[in-house]
Amino acid sequence: QVQLVESGGGLVQSGGSLRLSCAASGFDLDYYAIGWFRQAPGKEREGVSLISATDGSTYYPDSVQGRFTISRDNAKNTVYLHMNSLKPDETAVYYCATIRQGSTPFALLIRQWVLGNFGSWGQGTQVTVSS
Repeated sequence: QVQLVESGGGLVQSGGSLRLSCAASGFDLDYYAIGWFRQAPGKEREGVSLISATDGSTYYPDSVQGRFTISRDNAKNTVYLHMNSLKPDETAVYYCATIRQGSTPFALLIRQWVLGNFGSWGQGTQVTVSS
């Protein structure tokens, strides 16, 4: 059974840091690109990071560039999102999701990520940033 489980969310003060984890089971994460997304109440879901399956390429929107870092440990079948300098308006449920990369160029993966067209999703972990 394919499953993604996020963890590491919680309450943090503005300017603080958190590390989220996304543990995969039921499939080999080696062949999948991973995206992190977030959705705040009343707002649309937005992507916050993407990592390639092939060469470790990463992508971030300007809003988190320089503060968020995505990484993967294929031996542990786990992907991480390190978040620094968190802001209150980044309070949201954070989700990880996968898409099998195959020979898909990273630029096309970014398009899929922007559209949220990923196959498997976790249940999400709540991140609350207090002011």
